[in-house]
Amino acid sequence: MLCGAAVVVGFVPALLRWLFAHWWLPLLLSAAAAAVGVALVRSRLAREAAARERRRRLRLALTGPGGLDQLGHRGFEFAVRDLLRRDGCRAEQVGGGGDQSADVLATDPHGRRWVLQCKHKQDPDGGSAVGVGVLYALVGTNERVHRAQVPVVVTNGRFTGPAVRWGREQDVVLVDRELLGRWAAGGRPLWELLPRVPAPRPGRHH
Repeated sequence: MLCGAAVVVGFVPALLRWLFAHWWLPLLLSAAAAAVGVALVRSRLAREAAARERRRRLRLALTGPGGLDQLGHRGFEFAVRDLLRRDGCRAEQVGGGGDQSADVLATDPHGRRWVLQCKHKQDPDGGSAVGVGVLYALVGTNERVHRAQVPVVVTNGRFTGPAVRWGREQDVVLVDRELLGRWAAGGRPLWELLPRVPAPRPGRHH
């Protein structure tokens, strides 16, 4: 114990002398710590600002003047077509009489063919959800007629539970209100926002 105390007593003056001789080092460390703290705060504020901007753009894309909620059904089809064209697809609006459950047909830059059924809701929150029957019709006509790799149902509303489950089992892409807003407002291609899509066809790339 006495030996340890003697070591401590001898070490403290030595440390003080070293700090006195290198007085700038604690100041440098303090400045570095302060700079790191400021950088962390700025980074957090920047993330929060980016998140607020994303939410603002999402609201505008859906509910703002000229937003998707303000369109009629046919205008919604053309808006979906235009989003696909923005993503680099060759896309055409084909909805109308005898459309065989296809409102938009598209081929993406990877060579995948998409068939999309659009369901616009005037009351996205309180109105009826898109049911599984819409998916049945799309898959049936796609197998007989369109033969697209990626069947999609897109709505500015929501889907019923059975539709979500059946879509997952049958590999039907469901684009609900939340995903549609992210797609419209974010500028990223739809396939980058999906958990999985068919692989690009061989030899096709951006």
